[in-house]
Amino acid sequence: MTGLDGLPPLREVIARHDLRARRSLGQNFLLDENLLDRIARAVGLRAGQHVIEIGPGPGGLTRALLRAGAAHVTAIEKDRRAVAALTELAAEAPDRLQVVEDDALTIDLAAYARAPVHVAGNLPFNIATPLLFHLLDQAAMIATMTLMFQREVAQRLVAKPHSKDYGRLAIAVQWRCDVKRCFDVPARAFVPVPKVSAAVVHLTVRERPLHPADADLLMQVTQAAFGQRRKALRNALQVLPVDAGALLAAADLDPGLRAEAVDVAGFCALARAYAELKDEADRATV
Repeated sequence: MTGLDGLPPLREVIARHDLRARRSLGQNFLLDENLLDRIARAVGLRAGQHVIEIGPGPGGLTRALLRAGAAHVTAIEKDRRAVAALTELAAEAPDRLQVVEDDALTIDLAAYARAPVHVAGNLPFNIATPLLFHLLDQAAMIATMTLMFQREVAQRLVAKPHSKDYGRLAIAVQWRCDVKRCFDVPARAFVPVPKVSAAVVHLTVRERPLHPADADLLMQVTQAAFGQRRKALRNALQVLPVDAGALLAAADLDPGLRAEAVDVAGFCALARAYAELKDEADRATV
């Protein structure tokens, strides 16, 4: 059904195109078809859906997505060696695979697809977090994201209040997405073997953020709060250009709390209160 039965093994593709993993690109290839198929299933594809794949490398996950029934895959790849290998794969899946040589850190998803799309990828560990934020900036285009991260980053993405992993990343992502950690992938599954393990995370983009807040102001209050996470909020928030006591009172938060004890709703309340106090301060100076 997929027309991919006669493809050469991935190791052969890597050898033929001299696709030795480059540290500068954060490349670690996953070649285990069972794991690749498991990631593709985690995307949860239905008939007619479009997937944008980030960093396909030699095309292992690309093949799995096509096998899983993706109507169309747009593969975004920065490495020209991999683009050549993927172009051969595209010839075996006519009208279902588009290969684009581009940098995922700057890509405009709307240039390649109509909303809503599903994003998938084995992200380079060294750029995974900024890449995730770049994708979230285009959240209106995206239905879901199924992405592989370093295991420690995955733990931070799903962390809850009162845990050591809970911080700005958890708040920023959980505010915009429902986040589920799917399964871990051991380091030995990759070529070359990295020093860390990985985990697959599935993010379902919310139709609207979890609670009302301005995104920039939310990041400012979380940066202040977690910048000195061992301090109580009444002290940590003093770096902001408003009275910390008034800010916490307006948000109805205990000044003695530490940042790790405040949930997403609490930080959104802080961001809204911060917006109001900043406006008052600006009007007073006019």
